[in-house]
Amino acid sequence: MKLHVGCAMWTLGPWQGRLVPHPLPPRERLAAYATLCNAVEGNTTFYATPSRATVEMWAAQAPEDFRFLLKLPKPVTHERRLGPDVFAPDGALHGFFTAIEPLGRHAALWIQLPAGFGPADLPTLATFLSRVPKGYRYAVEVRHPAFFGDSRAERDLEKLLTEADAEWVPFDTQVLYATPPTSDAEREAWTKKPRLPRRTRALTRFPVVRYIGRDDADLTAEGWQPWAGITAEWLREGRSPTVFIHTPDNADAPLLARRFHEDVRLRVPEVEALAEPMPVGPPTLF
Repeated sequence: MKLHVGCAMWTLGPWQGRLVPHPLPPRERLAAYATLCNAVEGNTTFYATPSRATVEMWAAQAPEDFRFLLKLPKPVTHERRLGPDVFAPDGALHGFFTAIEPLGRHAALWIQLPAGFGPADLPTLATFLSRVPKGYRYAVEVRHPAFFGDSRAERDLEKLLTEADAEWVPFDTQVLYATPPTSDAEREAWTKKPRLPRRTRALTRFPVVRYIGRDDADLTAEGWQPWAGITAEWLREGRSPTVFIHTPDNADAPLLARRFHEDVRLRVPEVEALAEPMPVGPPTLF
């Protein structure tokens, strides 16, 4: 049984010298993070497609069982809205798939759709999923309220994704919005994060969860308890889940991801333990 956990990035200023060694050259940063977590969200690919050489560097640092969830480029999902022209040989989608090829089976692809992409757009999504390259796992995140409040729209999307063997990615912000913000980071998160009902149903063998808590670690852990139980049940069913832990400032996100992993292992002891973190400082005599 393998549970993958991770964060929204693999390097962050507050982690340096505290959670990972500092300084580290770029060719070692992902490898250091991979001793803390065994998955990561690739949000940066939404804004710019990396060079193939950069992706080759990522692949060289990633352990055998490490998972990337890479977001499709903004021109594909938000500007062209998955329209047929995104498959042009000189377009952003072709360049994206060429660049990420070195990751091979390490990569699952995350199709985050804009809030205006609603039930009327499902035929476009179906066509898109039928045309993308095979050999990758696909996960779709929707934010249109109809998919959470209209049972017919929800059923139609579930049917489409199930037939395409694609997962529906929930982004759980319930704990973030449960009480008023108490820090600048929480206030900023309130202006940016979607406020939608929690969704807990898996469609494939590889469910993906994005969970954001609070800057208070205990509140964050208290809020994820339903997910710990659901994740444990998925593992017992033979699924292979990946859960990403966010907080508004992400200062302790890797530690919280490891804490979530331990919460699930308390329920399912057969789950393989995470690796030991890389030592932050040099060894001492005492």
